[in-house]
Amino acid sequence: MKIAVFRPDDGRAAAAAETIRDLGAEPVLDPMLAIEPTGDAPREDAEFAVFTSTSGVELLADAGWTAGETMVCAIGSSTADALREAGYTVDVVPEQYSSAGLVDALADRVGGARVEVARSDHGSDVLLDGLEDAGAYVHETVLYRLVRPEGAGSSADLAARGQLAGACFTASMTVENFLAAADDRGIRAPAIAGLNDAVVGCIGEPTRERAERAGIEVDVVPDVAEFEALAAAVVERAER
Repeated sequence: MKIAVFRPDDGRAAAAAETIRDLGAEPVLDPMLAIEPTGDAPREDAEFAVFTSTSGVELLADAGWTAGETMVCAIGSSTADALREAGYTVDVVPEQYSSAGLVDALADRVGGARVEVARSDHGSDVLLDGLEDAGAYVHETVLYRLVRPEGAGSSADLAARGQLAGACFTASMTVENFLAAADDRGIRAPAIAGLNDAVVGCIGEPTRERAERAGIEVDVVPDVAEFEALAAAVVERAER
């Protein structure tokens, strides 16, 4: 079974491929995101600092950011683990690994507080709006931009030929870039049809909603917003 994986080619794609192989399937690596650092660093005078990805944490550590008395918040366990490996103490990890879950975890604590949100240029408005509605003074630092790598789209070709058993979308932008790659090749309709004959999995509701708006039928959204859970759910369903 061929399972398409769209993780960035920065070590995460290789790790995802190993996960797919361990599940007994064949990974199709087609990175749909590349990272362009902005060179900006988070402010250090906030009472809370929110981080939403392992990529952001890597740039954070490179910039020499110090937490001081700031409460460090991670959107999920992977980001929290990366923060700890970089030497930071993590104070808040929500039960639900999403922007909405993080807002819920902080809503009763950030009224009147300065909150620094450090992330990519494609972050959800749910996080900023939710924190501001909770009474926080929010400042956003864009640590990196997400772009489509040159040459991405081999998975769209396979989907259009009906050769994918499954696909693992990990962010809304992976959906957008898959569709853009299919458009570039003139195969958008058959690529979507091929996905709809396969098992499509998405991490998070925003990713699912983006896929469904494009006519892609989503079969799996794992309760835990982690690639391992997504891959396991997609492969299991594809086997059935």
